[in-house]
Amino acid sequence: RTGSSPLAFILTGIPGVAVSSPWVALPLCCLYLLMLLGNCCLLWAIRAEHALHTPMHQLLSLLALADLGLSLCTLPTVLAVFCVPATSLPFQVCLAQMFFIHTFSAIESGVLVAMAFDRFMAICHPLRYGSVLSGSLVARAGVLIVLRGTCVVLPVAALMARVPFCRPRVLSHSFCLHQDMLRLACGDVWPSSWYGLGAVILTKGLDLLAILLSYVLILRAILGTVAPGARAKAFSTCICHLCAVLLFYIPLISLSVIHRVGKHLPRLAPTLLADAYLLVPPVLNPLVYSWKTKQIHRWILLLLCWR
Repeated sequence: RTGSSPLAFILTGIPGVAVSSPWVALPLCCLYLLMLLGNCCLLWAIRAEHALHTPMHQLLSLLALADLGLSLCTLPTVLAVFCVPATSLPFQVCLAQMFFIHTFSAIESGVLVAMAFDRFMAICHPLRYGSVLSGSLVARAGVLIVLRGTCVVLPVAALMARVPFCRPRVLSHSFCLHQDMLRLACGDVWPSSWYGLGAVILTKGLDLLAILLSYVLILRAILGTVAPGARAKAFSTCICHLCAVLLFYIPLISLSVIHRVGKHLPRLAPTLLADAYLLVPPVLNPLVYSWKTKQIHRWILLLLCWR
């Protein structure tokens, strides 16, 4: 690192939009409030309704916690960029934010795999569902998912802490991502770059393959059902999970591809994809599940009316 001044990164907002813009800050505040309200209501409804004390809804609680963590660790910097001109972030704070963003992202990916296995057992092996997916198994799976996400991302942060930076330290986003920070590094960065790529492949890449395999088996079981009504009912139980998978993986994969091979694209593309990746799933997941699950819908309405 060069210079005597402390290492810091300059955060940027949306290209073409002026900083300190209330027209951007106000909608962002509304989205964050909607995210907080939706996920907190979802957690409260699952806790209050005894009929929702099932493996699927226990995993849904973990998904809501991951969504909350993913959004809250970006909330201060995202709002600061549109309220304070030339927002900068010390290197240690940026490194910590990067660690938490990627850790919560890996946790969410693991939860989506566990939810896919839950749907696989419910549709393909319904008689064994209760005996296999016990509460203790779900709790152990949750602990393993959190440990996996933490242990995989921790070396990414450790390697990034040793990377030298000697270029203009202006990030492409209003938060710190590994790919974006690595773009500003100089010197030999291949250990950090290749480990980061390997971590993505070994977590989200394998998770996505596991989800696809689960749905191939689910689809085969559904098509093997004779009654059309039974097919529609079985498939309807997977709609919410499929929506959560698409909301999470489509922006994630698109952002990863753009950061590595899409340098010629306009700056607006990675900015919008990063915002969608970190904010759209936490906002829409509670809406999708509350719309599909009547008990959650009822408890959320009761909470809103009470308030």
